Amino acid sequence: MTINVGVARADATGCGSGSGSGETTEAGPGLDAAAALFHSLSDGTRLSIIRRLAHGETRVADLVAELGLAQSTVSAHVACLRECGLVEGRPQGRQVFYSLARPELMDLLASAETLLAATGSAVALCPGHFS
Repeated sequence: MTINVGVARADATGCGSGSGSGETTEAGPGLDAAAALFHSLSDGTRLSIIRRLAHGETRVADLVAELGLAQSTVSAHVACLRECGLVEGRPQGRQVFYSLARPELMDLLASAETLLAATGSAVALCPGHFS
């Protein structure tokens, strides 16, 4: 399996910002990309945004209301997910509607649910997924 995600430096959200310097660790470039992907999923707020987007597109203002977080916080997390290629925006007038860019993400989260259940830490990451 090949994961095409840019390696990035951390910003205030703990997410990458940009394409990075191109440096690789001892793990190699493929593992760096995988680490960047999993790092983008390592925050509860970003997982909450992904769970919401699994139900359909929405605006940052709607996410702010649903999550009870500051607009700047939600925007920063959405930007992180966009930079990683997991979320995309569709402009409509002065608004942007966000949706999941990769349906494979839900397969990944379903696999994570299965793994977490097997290790005794069951959690529901995928809405409507029944293990």
